[in-house]
Amino acid sequence: MFKPLPAFIGLRYAGAQRRSDDSAGLVSFISGLSMIGLVLGVALMIVVMSVMNGFDRELRDRILGIMPHATIYNASSEVDWAAMRKKLAADAQVMSAAEVWQVNALARRGAEVTPLLVQGVNPETIVEVSNISEFLSPEAFPAMLNTVEPGVVLGRGIAEKLGVEKGDYLSLIVPNNDAASGGRRAARVAGFRVAEVFHSGTALDQTLALVSWDQAKALAGSKGGAGVQLRVTEMLEANWIMRRLLQELPREGFYGTDWSRTHGNLYQAIQMSRNLVGLLVLLIIAIAAFNVVSTLVMVVIDKHTDIAILRTMGASTRQILLTFVSQGALVGLVGALVGGALGVLGSLTVTDLVAGLESLFGIQFLKSDVYPVDYLPSELSWADVALVVGAGFLLSLLATLYPALQASRVQPAAALRNE
Repeated sequence: MFKPLPAFIGLRYAGAQRRSDDSAGLVSFISGLSMIGLVLGVALMIVVMSVMNGFDRELRDRILGIMPHATIYNASSEVDWAAMRKKLAADAQVMSAAEVWQVNALARRGAEVTPLLVQGVNPETIVEVSNISEFLSPEAFPAMLNTVEPGVVLGRGIAEKLGVEKGDYLSLIVPNNDAASGGRRAARVAGFRVAEVFHSGTALDQTLALVSWDQAKALAGSKGGAGVQLRVTEMLEANWIMRRLLQELPREGFYGTDWSRTHGNLYQAIQMSRNLVGLLVLLIIAIAAFNVVSTLVMVVIDKHTDIAILRTMGASTRQILLTFVSQGALVGLVGALVGGALGVLGSLTVTDLVAGLESLFGIQFLKSDVYPVDYLPSELSWADVALVVGAGFLLSLLATLYPALQASRVQPAAALRNE
């Protein structure tokens, strides 16, 4: 009667006890490659998913932490924006609101000129909808409100393009298309002192400048651009909340925009990249897992005689099947667990590792004028780790079925006749 456990024999086949001939060495080598491929595939997928989670987090917490979820405008100069802010902030789905005056302008310092978005803000209310104060010193807002030398807060990207630092002076230029002096287009120009240069690590460093509400109003002239910025309870429902608020406002001429219009393409790009990269890395795991097929097929060929002997000792088809499934399961389990451990380690250290490489070689892999942030973010999700490790092991287990079935069909008489 056949007594040894199938799992025990499978583990012996997967172990280091091999014959000293070439076929056994080749089987061991391919088995090792299968495990290494699975380890790398699982680790890589966990790191990639963590990086995608990091970009998603930075969009939500950093970029949309500075910029509002939605903004409601009106071109009329008769709107009482302080009262409108209080009215909108009282809505149950609005967390906070702040008045703003936005102006598209040019910044000039000597011969250097760059476009930027100027926001006129009230320091007392802007902190309710934006975390911009986290990137500013306490004296930035008071300097911005200085009526003798009006201050401007610039993103670091703008400052670098203009070659200015805190305390330097620059000019903001707003074209005036309404002027009709001799048919020539005039422009409004105002001088500012750089009150602060902020570095958020996002694309906003390349485009955003802050001035006081009164200075933005003077730059805008008779043009619109005034509105109320909103932070809502559900970011993904910002568009619907904004539309509802517009319908409830009593006067005509109100219109709005939300983050999905200004940064929605970035959000969609992150989600699409997450799906595509996840699919590609999943295929890598699948390829590594199905390398187990070639390993077990060679084991079956190499162990034909042993299988025949087991069958003559009374081993059933089911026991032979489990013997080879256990070998593939061991490769899959070890590969998935080791890969998961390396993936977790990589996810926790990839941000510092990339920053260290940038510092060592004096280069910057990510720039905020091209990418949403100027560093590589990472956020580990244990649900992703469990999903990837489980998928790697499951694929390896499925890959063992074909060679295990082939082993269970070996006929003792035919196998022993060829020895």
